[in-house]
Order: sequence, then C-alpha cells, then structure tokens
Amino acid sequence: MMKYDPTIGPDSEEWHKLDEGEQIRMVRQYHRRAGVKLPNAILHAAIHTVVENQIAMGDDIPVRRTIERLQTEGLDRHEAIHAVGLVLSEHIYDLMKSPPVNQDPNERYWKSLEELSAEGWRNRK
Repeated sequence: MMKYDPTIGPDSEEWHKLDEGEQIRMVRQYHRRAGVKLPNAILHAAIHTVVENQIAMGDDIPVRRTIERLQTEGLDRHEAIHAVGLVLSEHIYDLMKSPPVNQDPNERYWKSLEELSAEGWRNRK
C-alpha cells in the first residue's frame, strides 16, 4: 500500500486504483503523521483529494499546469495544492450561491487558476 505525501505526489496510476474514501483516508493519515492540526480534517482531506484527482487528469484541465507554475514561482507542491484548494473551495461556494447561466460552470474556476500566483497565495494566508 502506498503512502500519500503531498510534497511528492502520488503515482497517478496507483492513485486512480483507489476509491475516493481510501484516498481521503491516506491524505488524513499524512496530516496526522505530520502533526498538522486542522479545524476540519475530513474536509481538508477531501479538498486535497479533489485537487490530486484533478492533477492526475493531466492536460485535460489546467490544474496540473497551475501546480507546476506555482512551484516554479517558489511554492512547494503541498502549498500549491492548498492554493488551488482554496480557489476550488471558493469556486464551489460561488456555484452554490449563483450557478452560471449559459456558460461552462468551470470557466470561472479555470480563469481563477490562471490568475493565481504564489505571491497572491502568500498574501492571502
């Protein structure tokens, strides 16, 4: 059984063999081993899992490219996942408040990822 480490990232083939519940469990275990205290460990792990699954989709969507760009701007991979996870969480919240009409529901998410920078992330923390 593989161990999850967000600083390295999972092998996408092995990762996709796991169901989401197992992926979330592995992310939670990583944070527990690292001694990270979280206000909502399950939600945190779920967002990590969604971002990891989006990264594993490759170039079909801009998440992997965004993670790589943020790393070249100085974030480590784990920080980059948190930055994308925040954008994802805000996107989900916005969709719940006002779903887009006559446009791809992810268009705003992709645009927000393009605008995301390491400096912007550091200034938000």
